[in-house]
Amino acid sequence: MEEVIIKDKQKYLNEHYPFAHIPKLTDIKSCNICDRVFAVSEYKVFKDIVGDETICCPGAPDCYGTAIDWIVLE
Repeated sequence: MEEVIIKDKQKYLNEHYPFAHIPKLTDIKSCNICDRVFAVSEYKVFKDIVGDETICCPGAPDCYGTAIDWIVLE
């Protein structure tokens, strides 16, 4: 997998976030895989060998969590 550097992270989320409620970059989440607490602005994007891009936990590639594994913190 290859990391993709995203210059406008909010625009990327608006266009590629796989769920209905698109988070703001200032929202705080927790990764259900590695328990890391982070601001959404810290997310990473990785491209696989066929070119598909995935929004990942900031702990990637050590953590394999993706946006589906993010928990909203109250």
